[in-house]
Amino acid sequence: MSATTTPDADLRQSLVAWRRDFHRFAEPGWTEFRTSAAIISVLRGLGWRTVYGPELHGASGRLGVPGPEVLAAARERAIAQGADAELVAAMGEGFTGVLGVLETGRPGPTVCFRFDIDSNDLIESAAPDHRPAAQGFASVNAGAMHGCGHDGHAAMGLGLARLLTGLRDELNGSVKIIFQPAEEGLRGAHSLVAAGWLDDVDVFAATHLVADGRPGHVVTGADTYLASTKFDVEFAGVGAHAGGDPEKGRNALLAAAQAVLGLHAIPRHSAGASRINVGTLTAGEGRNVVPRAAHLRAETRGQDSAINDFMFARAQEVVAGAAAMYGVEHSLTVVGRADREDPSPELLPFAAACFQDLPGVTVISERPDGPSGSEDATAMMRRVKERGGLATYVHIGMATEWGHHTERFDVDEDALAIGVEAAARMALGAPEFLASLPERS
Repeated sequence: MSATTTPDADLRQSLVAWRRDFHRFAEPGWTEFRTSAAIISVLRGLGWRTVYGPELHGASGRLGVPGPEVLAAARERAIAQGADAELVAAMGEGFTGVLGVLETGRPGPTVCFRFDIDSNDLIESAAPDHRPAAQGFASVNAGAMHGCGHDGHAAMGLGLARLLTGLRDELNGSVKIIFQPAEEGLRGAHSLVAAGWLDDVDVFAATHLVADGRPGHVVTGADTYLASTKFDVEFAGVGAHAGGDPEKGRNALLAAAQAVLGLHAIPRHSAGASRINVGTLTAGEGRNVVPRAAHLRAETRGQDSAINDFMFARAQEVVAGAAAMYGVEHSLTVVGRADREDPSPELLPFAAACFQDLPGVTVISERPDGPSGSEDATAMMRRVKERGGLATYVHIGMATEWGHHTERFDVDEDALAIGVEAAARMALGAPEFLASLPERS
């Protein structure tokens, strides 16, 4: 199988070219108009069915969507940077992302791969030894940078589509590739799940390039992602002259500050890891004005969903109490979330076999060494498993000096072909693997 699934020199060059193009035109969550349009164009050229726009996401479920002005500016920018205007218009109010479907017309399982496509809110380094800057593909979009490898993920998804197109006669069943928007902040998976795109999936795999300094180290069953809830809080008080009549004011800044201290004082959970962080607090209008508004952005995390639920429930109580102390109104909005979901254990040996003997792969492990942040692909994994399918999450190690979400992060481009070939092996081998399982034979 490895001979037919090995990316040739032309595909390897395309992987690098796609990745660098996505890197140069980085787009944060729900604004990936140019990225999505480029993906649609490639998939259409390969003969894949594409689903995008409101049809992809359904009527509800999107979290943390930017406001109309941000989306309008992003659409204009995407078109100015070469995106197809009709495709951008079809994505409307941030309905970004793409589902590609290859149907063989022969009976067999549905195998689904997920690759996220959004960038981070970062200002990329212009240092001369930062490769994207030195070679002319650093982000041209202010405040947006691919600092987590999603440019590489999007390129791998396209590479997989092209490779499987050439192997169509050897495939059975159907292949889905989800190019997911808005993974950062845990916002983009839920509407895709609610729309039913995972309901018929028999085998599911999400893949992430990992800046662990261990090139060739593959993890086939990443199970250390923390459950998390991302939330915004608005405090609405009453403004007043701070010197003339301060008693008439209701200080939103003090309420927010009290909330920050209270949130970080929430006891940690004895049953496992728990986290809370307030990342931003903005408030006030002037030195001599009692602040009438404050806004904070925060998150909770837990080793499992129950621990995270505990942390978030306490966070809501703290916020409400702080608002009551200072006589201000408050509103809390969940803008992202993810549960903990473990990979299907019976899928891991097959996933490992798909990486076996691949050029560049040196170590294959079932589990990672430590915590891995949070990830909303777990929502997709859960739905697949609920419907009787198998799901996992794969890490591919990279030789990188800088870590994720830093201004000098870069992708080890040698890892792209590894991910593509292993996924192609999984698509080709899924029917035989599933038939070998006792409960499915």
